[in-house]
Parts: sequence; C-alpha cells; structure tokens
Amino acid sequence: MQHLEHERLVFLALGESEADDGEHTHLDTCAHCRTELTTLRQVAGLGAETQGLGDLPDPPEHIWQGIEAEIRAAEGDVVQARTVGAVAALTRAGRPQVPAQAHGTTAEDADDSAASSTVTRLDATRRPRRSRGWSRWAATAVTAVAAAAIGVVGTVSVLEPTEPTPAKTPTVLASAPLAAFGSTPKSAQGDARVLQGGQLHLHVANLPRVPGYYEVWLINPTTMEMFSIGTLGGDADALLPLPPNVDLKSYSVVDVSAEQYDNNTRHSGDSLLRGTLTG
Repeated sequence: MQHLEHERLVFLALGESEADDGEHTHLDTCAHCRTELTTLRQVAGLGAETQGLGDLPDPPEHIWQGIEAEIRAAEGDVVQARTVGAVAALTRAGRPQVPAQAHGTTAEDADDSAASSTVTRLDATRRPRRSRGWSRWAATAVTAVAAAAIGVVGTVSVLEPTEPTPAKTPTVLASAPLAAFGSTPKSAQGDARVLQGGQLHLHVANLPRVPGYYEVWLINPTTMEMFSIGTLGGDADALLPLPPNVDLKSYSVVDVSAEQYDNNTRHSGDSLLRGTLTG
C-alpha cells in the first residue's frame, strides 16, 4: 500500500490544508497513516498551547551555540538531513516574517540560507531582538521538529520492515505414493512422508464417503502385523506422531482404512489406500 507523504500529513495536522476525497479514503483504510496523523495532531496541539504565553526574554548565547553544534554534528547524516529539510519547510509556512536586516538580508534570503547544507555562524547580526514574535516562532519550530522526528522514525520503520523468519522445511526421511486399494474408486489417491522428528505427514484426495471414519496404519508386509498411528479428520492433510521406536524397514506399508464406530480397535479389513515407504 502506498502511504501518504510525511510532509503532507504534517500540513494536514497543522491545519494548513484540508484532505481531499482520495486522502480521506486512504486514511479510513490505512491504520499506519491514520496513527501518524493523530500523533502529529497531538504534537501540533502542544505547540498551539504555547501561543498564549507572555513575552519571553531573548534566548541566552549558549542556546544558539548548542543549536549550531547540533547542526554541525548532523552534517552528512541522511536521516537528520531529512529532518532539517522538513523543519525548514514547516517553519517557512508557520513563522512570522522576519524584518529585513541592516546588511540587506530579507526573510526570503534567510529561508534559502536555512535550507542550504552550509552552516553559517549565528552571530549577533543574524539574531534580532524578539518579543512576542519569539514565542510564536518557538512554538512553530518545536512542533515542526517533533513532527519531522516522528516522520523519520515512521519512514525508517516502513523502509526496513521486520520480516518473519521463514519456517525451516523439515527433512523427509521416507515417502510413499498412496494408491486406491481393492474396490476403492481409482480416483482416490494420496501420499505419505516420514519427517525428521518422528512424524508422518499424510495428504489424501477423493476418498469415498464412509459412515464411520478413516484410520491410518503401518503394516509389516512379511508378517502382516500392523498397528494404528491415528485417524484422519475432514481435512486433506494430517500430521501424525510416530512411535519413537518404530522400525520403518519392517513396518513399511502405509494403509488408510474405513472404520466403523463399533468399539473394535482392530483393522476392519476395508483398506482404501496403500503405499510402500522408500527412502
């Protein structure tokens, strides 16, 4: 499924635009995008709550030094570069216009400079005094940074999904094709496989309907001794446990019989399928 762009979800969360019909339909069916939008709206709400704050003093010098150090540390990092780009785009949309500086730099130039990868020292000429405008800009910036960080985490999780480890295919120690036996319709068939770990996998098809049930046996073709290893249900496949000490060289014939609910544990004599194990 193609998810909505993270930047688009940020603008929807900030209320910059309304979702169109296609986006509404996608959000109704995509839990991932819906959850991300809800989280972004919560972050945007936290930022909006700061709009009522009074005048704040200009941030101290060490704050700007810390910001500059963080930006320098992020150079060359693809994930953080994506975050900085998102912050630049959102702060352009949400912050108030910065008056032109004494040396001629306009608000548009300041945006272009912030979007470039070169880090320019934030000296005193680039930091005009802020009063009420500072609190509004800070709220928008905090919202943008948090939203972009959430987007990076979501993008990484989408690009690097956790894939389940494929189940290991069990080793087949012996197998036998099962063919119709006696008066059973020739369309009845199946196969048996002895799996490593002491299990017999059976697949059957087109067995005739019987008033009782189907039972699976291992038979010694030399002595005709036999024992039951289980019954088949209504499914075409069954996995039955084998006795730990079974001698499959002697008890090499797999037999599927039709049995009655008569409280008799012996073979009914009505065999439907048979096959000899090899391997």
